[in-house]
Amino acid sequence: MAHLLSSFFRVKFDRLTPSARDYMRALAGLGPEPQRTADVAASLRRKVNSVAPVRNALIKKGMLYAPEHGTIAFTVPLFDEFMCREIPQA
Repeated sequence: MAHLLSSFFRVKFDRLTPSARDYMRALAGLGPEPQRTADVAASLRRKVNSVAPVRNALIKKGMLYAPEHGTIAFTVPLFDEFMCREIPQA
C-alpha cells in the first residue's frame, strides 16, 4: 500500500511546476488540516494576491480544494507527508 501511495503521489508531484511545488510544500509545512491561504502566502514571504494564480491552478488540477472562503487543503490525504519528505525544509 505504501508503494502504491508513493507512486500515486510521485506522478502528481512530477507534473507540478516549481512554483506549484513551493506552494504545496508551504501548505504541507503548516500541517495536514485546512490552512488559511494568508498563512500559506506568509510562509512563502509573499502576498496572497501574488500566489493566488498558483493556488487557483492547483485547484483546477484537483490537487487542492477550498473547504471554505480563505482556506486551502490537499484533496488527497497524506499528500502533506509526501511533500514534507520529498522537499525537506532547509
